Amino acid sequence: MDYSQIAREIRKKVLKMFFDSQTAHLGSSLSEIDILTVLYFKILSIDPKNPMAEDRDRFLLSKGHGAAGLYATLAQRGFFPEAVLDTYCQDGGKLPGHSTKGCAPGVEVSTGSLGHGLPMGAGMALAGKRDGKDYRVFVLMSDGECEEGSVWEAALFAAHHKLDNLVVIVDRNWWQAFGKTEEILQLEPLEDKFIAFHWNVQRINGHDFQALEKSLTNLSAQKPNIIIADTIKGKGLPCYEDKLESHYSNLNKKQYEEAIRYIDQQR
Repeated sequence: MDYSQIAREIRKKVLKMFFDSQTAHLGSSLSEIDILTVLYFKILSIDPKNPMAEDRDRFLLSKGHGAAGLYATLAQRGFFPEAVLDTYCQDGGKLPGHSTKGCAPGVEVSTGSLGHGLPMGAGMALAGKRDGKDYRVFVLMSDGECEEGSVWEAALFAAHHKLDNLVVIVDRNWWQAFGKTEEILQLEPLEDKFIAFHWNVQRINGHDFQALEKSLTNLSAQKPNIIIADTIKGKGLPCYEDKLESHYSNLNKKQYEEAIRYIDQQR
């Protein structure tokens, strides 16, 4: 499977959504694209024609401000027509700036208040265990939200109940709203923290498709799983890569056109 080609198409969709809407959080959407590509085109047991199938894997975007990346991936995967993306953050549109349950097929929960995705995912995973279901629950978190106490309460809960059907990916792009994570509230050593909480921990390059696929198939059968994926905020948009500005700035026409040309050249 050509993950890179799929990811390029998704990134172009995301760039168009942000250029048309002139809204924020572009960098947060771009850093997660490669993770979403491997999840939706290889790992998740899902059916775009039956998005609410009882035994489907559940995916929760805890970092709800990265909703554009999720919407573009769902459209690329065939959950809804690409034209729906044109309504992103538009008056009367179907797709709000933070992922919202019911706004489109494939969006499982409403998120945006950070720190809620892991608790919800742990609850879903426990329900699956108790109901004797085989589905898995995948949660994509931002690194900044690991400062939330609810994350660590849920981490304790998941380990205590041995929720090996729970898989968390941290989009570790090293930035949050007002600066570098390590300057605002130090997270490292992040692996050691989750190891101490009795999780199965892997750390990888979050833009390496082979590493993503390997880590997402090499999961523990006794513990909850977490993959810390080191990424670049604004990945694929050179003028904003690894910069705080990508969290807030809008794309002008020149930047948008240059970004599309740059992505098309990455073959």
